Amino acid sequence: MKTLLNLIWLIFSGLWMALGYLLAGALCCVLVITIPWGLACFRIAAYALWPFGRTAVQRHDAGAASGIGNIIWLIFAGIWLTLGHITLGVGLCLTIIGIPFGLAHFKMVPISLMPLGREIVPTGTQAAYPHYRW
Repeated sequence: MKTLLNLIWLIFSGLWMALGYLLAGALCCVLVITIPWGLACFRIAAYALWPFGRTAVQRHDAGAASGIGNIIWLIFAGIWLTLGHITLGVGLCLTIIGIPFGLAHFKMVPISLMPLGREIVPTGTQAAYPHYRW
């Protein structure tokens, strides 16, 4: 079932959001100082392509640098990617078939706002990651 959902997701909205993250990641990698944000963009792009069966968790060992980096990210790129998720999520929730996909977009809003200090893990493996906050 996850594979079917992921294939439908890929066609209707996953590819477009992944391209947005790849563009943001490429722009961030142009400057040396913004490479951590670029790497986070590439990680989220892979998550945006195939989200069902995976989840984003917050790392408890992320320090103050991640917090400051997330604020900078929010100002320059996070708000635009978040608006994309919200717009697609609302649009998909207008149809009955699109509700699971709209909810998946809303699930991605926190990671698009603050990507540093987060990691993408398989959904059923929360017990294997006890050091993460769920």
